[in-house]
Amino acid sequence: MSAIRPRAAWMTGVLASAVAAGLLTGAPAHAVAGEPVADGEYAFTAKLDINEGARSCSATLVQQEWLISAASCFSDDPARSFKVAPGAPKWKTTATIGRTDLGREGNGAVVDVVELVPREDRDLVMARLAQPVANVKPVDALGYELPLPHNALRATGYGRTKDEWVPDRLHTAEFKVSSTTATTLNIEGVSPDATVCQGDTGGPLFTYHQDYAQLYGIHSTSGQAGCFGTDESEKRRAASETRVDDIAGWIQAVASRNVLSRVNWKDAVHVVPGHFASLDGERSDLFVVWADGSASVFESSGKQDPKYPFVNEYKIAPPGSYWKDAEAVTSTQADPSGYDGLTVRWKSGKLSTYREVTTRGVGYETTLAYSSSWKNARSIAAGRHTDKYRRNDLVVLWADGSTSMYSDTDAYGVSKETQLTRGDKTRVDAQITSGQFTGKGLDDLIVRTKNGKTDLFPGLGTTGFRDSIALRPDGSAWKYAQPLVAGSFGGGEKEDLLARWADGNLSYYPEVDAAGTHGEIQLVG
Repeated sequence: MSAIRPRAAWMTGVLASAVAAGLLTGAPAHAVAGEPVADGEYAFTAKLDINEGARSCSATLVQQEWLISAASCFSDDPARSFKVAPGAPKWKTTATIGRTDLGREGNGAVVDVVELVPREDRDLVMARLAQPVANVKPVDALGYELPLPHNALRATGYGRTKDEWVPDRLHTAEFKVSSTTATTLNIEGVSPDATVCQGDTGGPLFTYHQDYAQLYGIHSTSGQAGCFGTDESEKRRAASETRVDDIAGWIQAVASRNVLSRVNWKDAVHVVPGHFASLDGERSDLFVVWADGSASVFESSGKQDPKYPFVNEYKIAPPGSYWKDAEAVTSTQADPSGYDGLTVRWKSGKLSTYREVTTRGVGYETTLAYSSSWKNARSIAAGRHTDKYRRNDLVVLWADGSTSMYSDTDAYGVSKETQLTRGDKTRVDAQITSGQFTGKGLDDLIVRTKNGKTDLFPGLGTTGFRDSIALRPDGSAWKYAQPLVAGSFGGGEKEDLLARWADGNLSYYPEVDAAGTHGEIQLVG
């Protein structure tokens, strides 16, 4: 199996890219002539077989359905240009992901590449897989700034080593940045024999902090001194990496464009915004319970395109799990770790709180109440209704249409109940959500009835419902909003209103205030 040869216009130095989340691959460079990697390490690094063995490259898994690599791996003549047409790859391309040892079958995945999205200004391409890879963790994050010259960066790849033409095992070595340009990082090895070799092109350059990998570049070109088959007169070991730190937003936008559309949102029973995956404080993640009893966390995209607010889905509970018995779910105040928790009313009448929800699952359950009366709690909304710094006041809509507030909710239970309204038949099948819309200091409450009438009650406190603002009249299309939840999806101090519609579409309203709702951003449909 031959590998792509490096471009003639070899750049000075070595491109240093830190791969903490498993991302891109570089142009035709050889494999990393370093140390073999232990089983299971740096599993986000992928091996690319292009044109049935005619070319070999490396890549990085940045999202379950997307790799990042070097565009030159797919160009007609890598020695002349890294330009490649968007769309289906010209040659059949297969990615092997999650196999540190290529000779061991069973682990990881082997998936075809079905679409290329090139970056025009540098040797970089996003490659979409025919199906998501569920059993391999993508690289954890993208670098958002240049690595410092003294930072040690790790490079991985499946290219040649100093004594193997086509190795079966992933290799790695450490590098440091020697210089930078607008689109590249030039790197040099920490050890005398560290080299980026042919077949490594497109592989990741990253930093690794304990179990957290952050990607900074992908292998593009190198001198390849010390690589198997290289002339002994070749003395250059430096390499050039394609930068990803300055285009992290573009990468996330490409990788996230079909995250939401991969699932059937008609099956979303509970949709709960909160900070479950990212702690940047800018945008909400989503916790979703599906009709089959499984549960997912959708990670927010930070400060990127508001049309693509989520970048990853993490399955945290399988079909048939205990989540099939959840009747009402709301997010609650952040745990000391920074992650939000959940308050859940179960079919049995038990009211539970979970201190922390992350992409790894739900933990630290505490029972708040356990009685048959709680079976009548139709909808629950947690908000800052008595203290603008605490989001643990629970507003409860009961089966008779009455509402109550519990203004003292903690690990010891719920107390200080205040009845806000008496029974109201028009609200028996209503839904409530709390959020910061009007800027009154305390959270507002939105009530949507079965017939579509939707009202906002600004700065709701224990004094009850007053000064309502009509968002939608009786009989409006909002009767199909199932559910309607408040969260920050487009960024900003005020929250947005997200609707999962009965037909499976998903959209949100970025402006909700005393004058109503303004604008709609459609996410699915």
